[in-house]
Amino acid sequence: MVLEGNPEVGSPRTSDLQHPGNKGSCVLSSPSEEAQPGEQPIKYGELIVLGYNGCLASGDKGRRRSRLALSRRPHANGVKPDVMHHISTPLVSKALSNRGQHSISYTLSRSHSVIVEYTHDSDTDMFQIGRSTENMIDFVVTDTSPGGGAAEGPSAQSTISRYACRILCDRRPPYTARIYAAGFDASSNIFLGERAAKWRTPDGLMDGLTTNGVLVMHPAGGFSEDSAPGVWREISVCGNVYTLRDSRSAQQRGKLVENESNVLQDGSLIDLCGATLLWRTPAGLLRAPTLKQLEAQRQEANAARPQCPVGLSTLAFPSPARGRTAPDKQQPWVYVRCGHVHGYHGWGCRRERGPQERECPLCRLVGPYVPLWLGQEAGLCLDPGPPSHAFAPCGHVCSEKTARYWAQTPLPHGTHAFHAACPFCGAWLTGEHGCVRLIFQGPLD
Repeated sequence: MVLEGNPEVGSPRTSDLQHPGNKGSCVLSSPSEEAQPGEQPIKYGELIVLGYNGCLASGDKGRRRSRLALSRRPHANGVKPDVMHHISTPLVSKALSNRGQHSISYTLSRSHSVIVEYTHDSDTDMFQIGRSTENMIDFVVTDTSPGGGAAEGPSAQSTISRYACRILCDRRPPYTARIYAAGFDASSNIFLGERAAKWRTPDGLMDGLTTNGVLVMHPAGGFSEDSAPGVWREISVCGNVYTLRDSRSAQQRGKLVENESNVLQDGSLIDLCGATLLWRTPAGLLRAPTLKQLEAQRQEANAARPQCPVGLSTLAFPSPARGRTAPDKQQPWVYVRCGHVHGYHGWGCRRERGPQERECPLCRLVGPYVPLWLGQEAGLCLDPGPPSHAFAPCGHVCSEKTARYWAQTPLPHGTHAFHAACPFCGAWLTGEHGCVRLIFQGPLD
């Protein structure tokens, strides 16, 4: 999965001023709401893409990043529902031709459509996410394959919508962020065709779902040391919360969940059917470890001079600047079934059990034998605890609470399945617990 967008979404953009879909949205807010010269723009939160461990494989540069900040825009560009029209289909094209008017079109039959016009909202900023590379999309996302990396090649058909979802953030404290399915296209429209799931609400309004849906999961207890996974829900075009459909693209909607909302919380997961994003609030990020702390933990672990219990060589985690290339000679390796850490060796192969199966020389358990890599995306960590556990079978290392949380968090896969996955690389977790406590041997001298 590759994600594109502006490094700071709240920074001035020519598209905010020039794109037809943003006409009428460039309203100057009161001076008290604007950042003064030299001040940092107000940050609403950050979106972190699961599976890239802090940096895209080709590097974070330009519009391609694995982590993006949503900041207050110079001018509000949010929209809100205004007028609803019942029209015959021949009039639809005329009604949707005004690029300066945001609208949602619900096709009920060949002769009947309902169009809801939206008007400018000076109190919110809107950010759009999807597969399209058009200007109105702030973050361009493509599919991530299990194990990390973007799904490439002409045969790789994306399941992410071109205009997947939109997030509206209040420009005033507490800067609440809300998520809605579907984004406005180049003509400032959202079009739900005859086959799309849609319905009239009890109050006479319209609502609907996108083809593959936008799923959201809010963690129980916040995103902290006491967190537990929540329940996956589906978000509608109007921001209502529903239970999951029988399959991802089924036409029959789930049941309305009246006591839940589309407000994003610290640690909320957003799944776009091919890519999963983590929402972190500014307050939540203050509790997360910093890159400086992660580097200090790496140096502390290396300063303990762990040794291979068989080869007696000194082990050391490589610097993040080196990147995840081929393991070096000092790279620690682990038997993921038992957690015993060694240096690399070529013995113990059990090819009758599989090409990656090895027998641990200390406890004789047979299982995958993989190099250890430190998790470098700090925003995925629940606490600043020491790197004591590794995910199986990929070998990414993090704190115990972080490892156990992600190991019990099912992430959507395809149209039916859910799998726990390593948040740093996206590899599906295996084994009874999905992670293992690391057992290091200290120096003998």
